[in-house]
Amino acid sequence: MAQVSHSHPTACLALADGTVFFGHGFGATGQTVAELCFNTAMTGYQEIMTDPSYAGQIVTFTFPHIGNTGVNAEDDETAAPVSEGMVVKWDPTTPSNWRATEALSNWLAARGRIAIGGVDTRRLTRAIRQQGAPHAAIAHNPDGVFDTDALVAAARDFPGLEGMDLAKSVTCAQSYSWDEMRWAWPEGYEKQTEAKYKVVAVDYGAKRNILRCLASVGCDITVVPATATAEDILAHKPDGVFLSNGPGDPAATGTYAVPMIQEILTQTNLPIFGICLGHQMLALALGGKTIKMNHGHHGANHPVKDIDTGKVEITSMNHGFAVDAQTLPAGVRQTHISLFDGSNCGIAMEGRPVYSVQHHPEASPGPQDSFYLFEKFALSMAAR
Repeated sequence: MAQVSHSHPTACLALADGTVFFGHGFGATGQTVAELCFNTAMTGYQEIMTDPSYAGQIVTFTFPHIGNTGVNAEDDETAAPVSEGMVVKWDPTTPSNWRATEALSNWLAARGRIAIGGVDTRRLTRAIRQQGAPHAAIAHNPDGVFDTDALVAAARDFPGLEGMDLAKSVTCAQSYSWDEMRWAWPEGYEKQTEAKYKVVAVDYGAKRNILRCLASVGCDITVVPATATAEDILAHKPDGVFLSNGPGDPAATGTYAVPMIQEILTQTNLPIFGICLGHQMLALALGGKTIKMNHGHHGANHPVKDIDTGKVEITSMNHGFAVDAQTLPAGVRQTHISLFDGSNCGIAMEGRPVYSVQHHPEASPGPQDSFYLFEKFALSMAAR
């Protein structure tokens, strides 16, 4: 096996097709393997790295200046980074932002996440778009010595996300309550003290800002693990059920999530609202199917059309699987579509307050065009 030594490069990114990129390592040292995707957002790298939906993925950031605003504890979407690694064009500079409490490189190192800078991310992104999301190995060694053959072999041995249930690896261990609302100047995060609706949120990898949005529209939230049964959920006597975002293959997670959702649909007339993986779980429970996308949707500038109103919303997205609209049964209609590729972005059950969207209306990071969906959920519970 080839032992390649470079005096300057300290990190290496190897793709399963044999392509190798060298760059400058930062964050943790070591090696990891995952699926490689790209994200087009210009802000929110900390929220992206801590989004549980990125489990099993290395993120290539197309915006070149990553790390310039540092990191802070308030912007974490979960307790620690979930994305396996980071690929950027320029090495992070010293942070310059009044909210920053730590540099990105130190933050990644303390949390065991590898990053590589100095990569031609435009070339890498074009390859992902043309060939699909590749399997990749990323390594950081300050000595600059890499076994490239072994890295390529590790990338080829990665099993891929199809058939992989990752929700169990990122869900909460036990139920808990949530009452924190969205960040607002100058108070920051305030507590919900006048909740009107009891909501059970099923955690397939829930982002904190989604829970904050629910609290901000008057919800008293109990978060339950992904494996919670219908009996567990209904024991809380909820006014509505929320299905969260999350990672992995929806068909794999659906082996236990779908029967639970179907039981709630059969036994109750409760409002149900799903986002991202929760959207895909609802579609499967209603009889639809999901498919693996070529390179997925990852960014904060995705145009989505609301079919009912004709309105176009600019949305935040993060998904590598999609609902196949052609498989939706009678009584389930498509409500939103992507204006990039026409893929499904929303469904609703005819005559019942049951609906979901593929995009992330919590806007963390991203635009707030779709926040009205949380208000719609609250109105559905108020109408019971």
